Amino acid sequence: QVQLAESGGGLVQAGGSLRLSCAASGLTFSNYAMGWFRQAPGKEREFVAAISRSGDKIYYADSVKGRFTISRDNAKNTVYLQMNSLKPEDTAVYYCNAEQGLRNYWGPGTQVTVSS
Repeated sequence: QVQLAESGGGLVQAGGSLRLSCAASGLTFSNYAMGWFRQAPGKEREFVAAISRSGDKIYYADSVKGRFTISRDNAKNTVYLQMNSLKPEDTAVYYCNAEQGLRNYWGPGTQVTVSS
C-alpha cells in the first residue's frame, strides 16, 4: 500500500521560512518523480515544483522560482520543499505527489498559512 505523508506545515509570518517533508512508503521511491502541488481556498490545485527520479532535473512554477527549493533523499524515501521569503499568497494546502507513468499517488496534504 502506497502512502505519502507530508509534514512541516504551519503558521508563519510573511518573509519567514518553512520546510515541508514528504515521507513515502510502499513504493520503490527512486523509481518515481516527485512533486509538490498546492491548493488555496476556492482555487484549483496548482503545480509548485517537481524533481526527477535521480534529482538531476528540477522544475518550478514561476510564482515560487527563487524562493522555494525542492530536493530528495532516495536513501530516506523523502522529498523536501524548502520555502523561503513566504508571502500571504503562498497560503494553501500543500500536497506531495509521486508519479511513474500511469501510476500517480497523492498525500493528504499539509496546511501552510502565511500571515501578513
